[in-house]
Amino acid sequence: MEAITGELRNGEGELLDYAFHASAKPRSSALVIIGHGVTANKDREWAVTLGEALAQSGIAALRFSFAGNGKSEGNFEASCPTKEARDAEAVLNFASGQYDGRILFAGHSMGAVAGVLLAARESRLAGLISLAGMVHTNDFAIRKFGAQVPGASLMWEKPECPLSQVFLDDMTAVNSVLELGSQIQIPWLLVHGTADTVVPIEESIAIAQLAPRAQLEAIEEADHIFSDSAKDMARIVCSWV
Repeated sequence: MEAITGELRNGEGELLDYAFHASAKPRSSALVIIGHGVTANKDREWAVTLGEALAQSGIAALRFSFAGNGKSEGNFEASCPTKEARDAEAVLNFASGQYDGRILFAGHSMGAVAGVLLAARESRLAGLISLAGMVHTNDFAIRKFGAQVPGASLMWEKPECPLSQVFLDDMTAVNSVLELGSQIQIPWLLVHGTADTVVPIEESIAIAQLAPRAQLEAIEEADHIFSDSAKDMARIVCSWV
């Protein structure tokens, strides 16, 4: 397929940074939109590995950074699951305007929450992919940031990622996407490492059991960001798509 080009903006008008991987074959069988996790961006190693592997498999890919993350416009303090779900919808609108084939969404960690929120209400997606997907947002916020002070603390000591009340409030409001599992009627691949200490694999197991077309693939000893397992994760995704 030809390259997807042009400015990509979300509903708030914020410019979203993205990278497009053209299919190595004349005609792409699908396009996969790739969204990252909390405090990350489109250039994480696992995301680049996945985008490149998809392209070599004849599947186009579009990696993007949510607003306020990486080189995308917006304030990081406004980043939260429901806003990222709106960003994901904006990317879907952008991509579907230039590509008329199958479009899938792949989200990592909190990006997977955005994917579930999007897929539960969006009929244009042909498939959903959750990578080390978070399910219980409020539990995550309490476990990782419960002892920190919004407006004063940094998330994982990253200067560019201040902990905000907006983030905490939205994580509490969403609470969990577990009950949405049964609403995901499209094919759904969940890939999770057994050594993930950030989001336990049990969360993927629980939500996969509720979805009628879910397939769960566990990668032994893989951590949350697939540090030594990105190629294994990519092979699973490419084969499934």
